[in-house]
Amino acid sequence: MKKQNVRTISLIVCTFTYLLVGAAVFDALESETEKRRWEALQDAEDMIIRKYNISQEDFKVMETVVLKSESHKAGQQWKFTGAFYYATTVLTTIGYGHSTPSTVGGKLFTMCYAIVGIPLGLVMFQSIGERVNRLSSYVIKAVRSSLRCKRTVASEVDLICVVTTLSSLTIAGGAAAFSKFEGWSYFDSVYYCFITLTTIGFGDMVALQRDNALNRKPEYVMFALIFILFGLAIVAASLNLLVLRFVTMNTEDERRDEAQAMQALQVAVKLEGDVITSNGSILSGYEGHDGQSLNGSTNSSMCSCHCMCLNGNRHKKNQYKLRRSPTHIRHLLPEVVPMQDLNYDYDTQSLHTLADRGTMDSSYMGVDMVDMADTASIELRPHTLLKRNVSLLSIRI
Repeated sequence: MKKQNVRTISLIVCTFTYLLVGAAVFDALESETEKRRWEALQDAEDMIIRKYNISQEDFKVMETVVLKSESHKAGQQWKFTGAFYYATTVLTTIGYGHSTPSTVGGKLFTMCYAIVGIPLGLVMFQSIGERVNRLSSYVIKAVRSSLRCKRTVASEVDLICVVTTLSSLTIAGGAAAFSKFEGWSYFDSVYYCFITLTTIGFGDMVALQRDNALNRKPEYVMFALIFILFGLAIVAASLNLLVLRFVTMNTEDERRDEAQAMQALQVAVKLEGDVITSNGSILSGYEGHDGQSLNGSTNSSMCSCHCMCLNGNRHKKNQYKLRRSPTHIRHLLPEVVPMQDLNYDYDTQSLHTLADRGTMDSSYMGVDMVDMADTASIELRPHTLLKRNVSLLSIRI
């Protein structure tokens, strides 16, 4: 199995395991609190209904009015300032949900706007992240050169440390500002900054939604927009170093496999001649490593053992040739044992028997024999015949 497949399966398993662990932890942390809050809200609802003697339908109307009027506390959401803030949340995929289009034209334009804007924003932030990393490498190199360090080139670890520090400072500074303008606690402000810059955008805490801030505090609006854009650029620089490194690993492995395949083709063994396969079939005219030439042949060959075969053609007519470029591989071939050293005791009668049964032709076991019509008048000399025309079986490597 390829490394890419193993890595993909491992990532899927790790991701689902991480999801299961996260669900278990959130269940343990939030379920009891949610239950208590729901009971408290139900008690408050019953108290209001009894105190003001209103029906359930009237209470639902009041609840709807309160919920719908929440977004209007920030001022007019769809004037240019509020619309620019909304467009920013769409392009950056933050999606707070604090304001949503209510008309058909607004919803349709939001979808079309997102189709073009989201890829444009991703490419822009990715490019800015690359520039930030390049600038960080130049700064690190300049500092190390001034300190006369032996190694002046910035490594990936150095760049990760730099962008992590910048991200931490951005979140810390933004949290301090939002804590002052919004009246949140510092921890809640840090939580809001993290949720915003990671584009999670729950919408439970949204800036510029109090005291008509969109119309009365233009400097605060400008700060919030700059914080979002600058912070996302820093986060993109971190992702460029951390996430994209793992994303491009599959591409690198594929290129490595292609290079190995090309290298293997350059040193591939080329065979010419007849090849006898393991099942006894004969591939005549086999040439090359990819089997492009498989032509039939009238001359058949049969293998008598695993390492040698007897060829019925005379001398060099159909002799097997083994070539390898750029170096010869003669040392890979098995050692040829002279036939005179093999003390085979062949019986002449057995050869005649095989001939009578029709299982032996003029090239049986590579032995030069005369036509079957003359076999009765010629005395076969097996020891003489076995010494002729021994050739090696072509081996495909």
